[in-house]
Amino acid sequence: MSGTSEGPGPAPDSVRSPVTERDSGSRTASELRDYRAAFNAAHLAMAVVDREGLVVAANHAFATLLGAEPAALVEQAAADLVDLAAEARTWHAYLEVLRGRQARLRCTRRLKHPDGHSMWTEVTLAPVPDSRNVLMSVADVSDRRDLQARLRHLQMHDPVTRLPNRALFFERLSAALESSSYGSGGTGRIGLCYLDLDGFKAVNDTLGHRVGDRLLAAVAARLTQCADQSGYGRSGGHLVARLGGDEFALLVEDSTGTEQLADLAKSVLAALQKPFDLAGQRLSVSASIGVVERATAGTSATGLMQAADTTLYWAKADGKARWTLFDPERNAHRMTRQALSSTLRPAVERGEFALEYQPLVDLESGAVRGVEALVRWNHPQFGTLAPNRFIGIAEEDGSIVQLGRWVLRTACRQARQWQLDHPAAAPVFVSVNVAVRQVWDSDLVGDVAGILAETGLAPQLLQLELTESAVMGSAGRPLQALQALSDMGVRIAIDDFGTGYSNLAYLSRLPVSVLKLDGSFVRGFRYDDGAHPNPADETIVEALVQLAHRLGLTVTAECVETAGQAARLRRVGCDTGQGWLYSRAVAPDRIAAMIGVCPLRDLPA
Repeated sequence: MSGTSEGPGPAPDSVRSPVTERDSGSRTASELRDYRAAFNAAHLAMAVVDREGLVVAANHAFATLLGAEPAALVEQAAADLVDLAAEARTWHAYLEVLRGRQARLRCTRRLKHPDGHSMWTEVTLAPVPDSRNVLMSVADVSDRRDLQARLRHLQMHDPVTRLPNRALFFERLSAALESSSYGSGGTGRIGLCYLDLDGFKAVNDTLGHRVGDRLLAAVAARLTQCADQSGYGRSGGHLVARLGGDEFALLVEDSTGTEQLADLAKSVLAALQKPFDLAGQRLSVSASIGVVERATAGTSATGLMQAADTTLYWAKADGKARWTLFDPERNAHRMTRQALSSTLRPAVERGEFALEYQPLVDLESGAVRGVEALVRWNHPQFGTLAPNRFIGIAEEDGSIVQLGRWVLRTACRQARQWQLDHPAAAPVFVSVNVAVRQVWDSDLVGDVAGILAETGLAPQLLQLELTESAVMGSAGRPLQALQALSDMGVRIAIDDFGTGYSNLAYLSRLPVSVLKLDGSFVRGFRYDDGAHPNPADETIVEALVQLAHRLGLTVTAECVETAGQAARLRRVGCDTGQGWLYSRAVAPDRIAAMIGVCPLRDLPA
């Protein structure tokens, strides 16, 4: 039921119906008869009401509407006849019209017809000019209401699956979050299973949209069955909706906890994994489901859907055909990643980055031959961050070019400073990691040449490290850049060698100077933990070292942690080692103290 009122103003001429003798005034008896005849013959139900709210006169349509004779309605309370007192706001507006303080009232009321059926009516009241009476009219709007309801149903439901659509889903979700009934017997919690079909696009592309629509309708039926069987939600069950495309949602009001949602998600997966028979087509599909369950207090529709969308993404990333529960810690990591991405570029300008250096030690003499520059981000909110927390982000958004240029300049300047501070010692080279995007998106050759000229560092004291997967298949610009850098005197190293494609052909055509063996090979050399080392590891490393030496390359072993590993690496001919046996990554002044010290650490014979 609803009611509206309008402010004071002159009543239209159409309501001037002097149907009572006391208001006849100067009008003739003939005019009164004409007005009375029109009033009684009108199809619109009408009644004249005095300022006390009592019916003065009623026409035949009004009496028929209420199943009474017109004379029987006189002196009855008009408000009782059309249920105006059922709503406080409408009742107050009605009284204001009777007192002449409000020009009009229009409201909708549901009345019972004499034959027993209910009908929707629109009740209008307005003052009769030059009179103390009020004209009430009552129109049957049931057909219009039915049409509006049908149109709303069409507007709020998906034509393919007949499920509630996105608009109705969000309307129901918002109502559930705002409902006050949680304080009286409800759980105060809400749950959501947000899913889409794995590989649905392939069905549409290969079998056509007609088969795709049949599949969606069949999926909708199984989802509805799962919701009905779980039967926990209020108002007769959960809401199942199609949000668009192959995306569906199951809303669980008054959730009893994550276990309930997990059971529902499992039943959905099991139901959808059974084959579908569609007009001669037998199809098998699966679904990925994001599951979110939380208290309604403090939860918004937007926040709930964002969490569900994130969790659905996790389910797909974890391998599809599974359900995944929202994990606040995992989400916090994602949010941290977003925060880092948005602040990475200005962080370079603010000077929030610093370099630490890890020694590269000659395995024969124990002397420091070089250092690898490792960047750290001194983040004002998250503290000191290692490269694995932000380098991937920098590569994705392109800020690696700006950051990489800063690292290169800082490392070269530091290497030159060590050389100037220790003129009697053999100069130490610096190794800098380069992302493949730096080769594509910047003038790496020009940057290196300019920085070497600016810092005064000899090209032979700079080593650039690229991963094996980055240089695999290098052609065109990357190959030209690597060749130009090599011609300049800069050394090119392949980092994490042995973990990528392991296609040795590129070693003969790329200007590579150094192979850095991945630490997984070196870890197999350990005796210290009581396990017998795998002899195959030593055989592989020895073969790689011999191959590298025949090609004129030097070999660095990463992750050297024990003296036993160092001894075996030295025995198979490996040139340099890097790892915690010698030092972690440290500040520049600690490296300065190591330069010229030989051996850096006592090594076994």
